[in-house]
Amino acid sequence: MVALWIMALTFVATAVAAGAGEPAPPFALTTAGGETISLARLRGQVVYLDFWASWCGPCRRSFPWMNEMQGRYGGSGFTIVAVNVDKKQPDAERFLQQYPAAFTVVFDPAGATPAAYAVPGMPTSYLIDARGNIVQVEQGFLDDRRAALEVRIRSLLGNR
Repeated sequence: MVALWIMALTFVATAVAAGAGEPAPPFALTTAGGETISLARLRGQVVYLDFWASWCGPCRRSFPWMNEMQGRYGGSGFTIVAVNVDKKQPDAERFLQQYPAAFTVVFDPAGATPAAYAVPGMPTSYLIDARGNIVQVEQGFLDDRRAALEVRIRSLLGNR
C-alpha cells in the first residue's frame, strides 16, 4: 500500500506544469524539413516556446503576432519555436497554409514535449531566458497581453 502511495505522489509531482523560475525541460524536435531543433542549441537566445494545434482557435490569432515578434527581434537574439501537437502532420500543414509561420515550427505527434512541460491546453507559451530558465508562462492567447509580452521580450533581450 505504501509503495502505491509513493508511486502516486511521484506521478503527481511529475505532472506539475513547468513554471516561472524553473529550468525549461530540454527537447529535441524535428521540422518538416528534417532539421532537429533543440533547446540546448538555442542556449544564449531568448526563446518563446509555443505549443499549438491545428484545431486551436486562438492559435489563428497568435501566429500573426509571433510572425511580427520574430521579424522584429529575431536579429537581436530572439527565436520562436512553435511545437505542433497534432497526431497527423497533414492537419498541421493545412493550418500552416492558411496561417504561415515566419518562425521555426517543429512536430511532436507523440506528445513527449507537452507532457514534459505539463501543458494545460492550447495554446500555451513559455518565455525562456538566455540561460534556459522559464520566466513567464502564458495560457491561451489574449490580445490584451501582447504589449506586455513584447515588453518582457525586450527586457530579456537587454539582459543577455
